[in-house]
Amino acid sequence: MPLQLCSISLVLCLLLLASKSKAVFQIVYFIGVTGALMAILTPELFLGFPHFRYFQFFITLNLIVWTCLYFVSVHQFRPTGKGMYQSFIFLNLCAAAALLANKLTGGNYMFLSRKPENTSLLDYFGPYPYYIITLEISALFLFSLLLLPFKMIGKNKAGKAESA
Repeated sequence: MPLQLCSISLVLCLLLLASKSKAVFQIVYFIGVTGALMAILTPELFLGFPHFRYFQFFITLNLIVWTCLYFVSVHQFRPTGKGMYQSFIFLNLCAAAALLANKLTGGNYMFLSRKPENTSLLDYFGPYPYYIITLEISALFLFSLLLLPFKMIGKNKAGKAESA
């Protein structure tokens, strides 16, 4: 089932490319970029180079980031504070669905049932289930970091308009 965060982001990227929806962009920008970068930094790979899954993993994650950069640079889409909070709500709705799927299947979607077997950033977030709270706080922090450059650009433009 596509209940891992990056699988959801990839589907949303396809929807974004087809629809050019600003609402979908907000979700993909915050959830997709954050999730993809975390996965690239600490991949959970069971098959190494030169297996197809190895290439698929890194290519699809990079395409999530590049899709967002494309919409920022070509279509001039901008993330917003409202979009950040909507993305956080969407993330938690996805987590609820993943938690239900985990209970029904014994799976570990979004690592909500246990930490991954390999070394990951979650190793620094405390024991189960407390690391989930740390993940929530980290998500808001990382979303804020992704919004920060656009807030700073907006303030610089407003400052230049006032001085002109």
